[in-house]
Amino acid sequence: MSQSPLAMNRRSILTTAAGATIAAASTGVQGSAAVSKGNIKQSIVSWCFGSMGDKWSMRKQCQVANELGCVSIELTQPEHWPMLKEHGLTCAIAPNGMAGAPYVKGFNNPKYQDEVIACTTKMIDSCAAADISAVIAFTGFKWRDAKDPTSGAMTDEEAFDNCVIGLKKIARYAEKQNVTICLEHLNTRDDSHPMKGHPGYQGDNVDAVANMLRRVGSNNVKLLFDIYHVQIMNGDVIRRIEECKDIIGHVHTAGNPGRGELDNFQEINYPPIMQKLLAIGYKGYVGQEFIPTRDPFVGLREAIMLCDV
Repeated sequence: MSQSPLAMNRRSILTTAAGATIAAASTGVQGSAAVSKGNIKQSIVSWCFGSMGDKWSMRKQCQVANELGCVSIELTQPEHWPMLKEHGLTCAIAPNGMAGAPYVKGFNNPKYQDEVIACTTKMIDSCAAADISAVIAFTGFKWRDAKDPTSGAMTDEEAFDNCVIGLKKIARYAEKQNVTICLEHLNTRDDSHPMKGHPGYQGDNVDAVANMLRRVGSNNVKLLFDIYHVQIMNGDVIRRIEECKDIIGHVHTAGNPGRGELDNFQEINYPPIMQKLLAIGYKGYVGQEFIPTRDPFVGLREAIMLCDV
């Protein structure tokens, strides 16, 4: 059976990327920028390469970003932002400032809402001072005691009502500071690794999360559309990008299954997804958020080239 043009295009891009990386290595140089078109503003998600794989230092991440043509290293703490600036980089989206796993206690639970709002407000101030455009947010886990599944679960209706109340409390301040709050949808299906899936997370249906965020009624409260998580929980990624085009504020990538590289060993076809983002007029960043399973530089270079449509 003949291959589709999209499948052939994906394979040819990956083959080109791999060949370019090998050729660069053979000359003793890491290689020229992986970005040639630049229609998609690409970002490196720091935790994937700072705490996984070769565990690059922040300075190493900056050097790699410059070399490959990325414009951001995201989810970095404010103390690292001066170094990013020295390298001509930004932080596309900031962390929320919560201690521990930041997605456990969220806007869904009145028990933690004041803490979440306080931490997010402090980060918004840091963002405004450093000209950082966005901060991440989460619904939180569905348990009434976020770390205790035996404490009972909130219904989505109750939890999303709470989210709307909490986000409305902080939305006007975000507008005043010209910072966008991007709340992330996460998958609850993968329980193989704490950073591959998040069983117990309330906001695991991207359609429901998008509708909840629309209820806040602020242009500074948007959806973090993580393609990996959407593929696992909802699928139909390109159609959902169209349906969510009014609310998407940030985008993440990774291969599925496994949250590994964007290669031929996973199922998501990234070039047409990137084309769809351009088609809807998306002007934000795309963060490469995969966990390296082999040479991180090679895998990152391949992913950046694949998404450079």
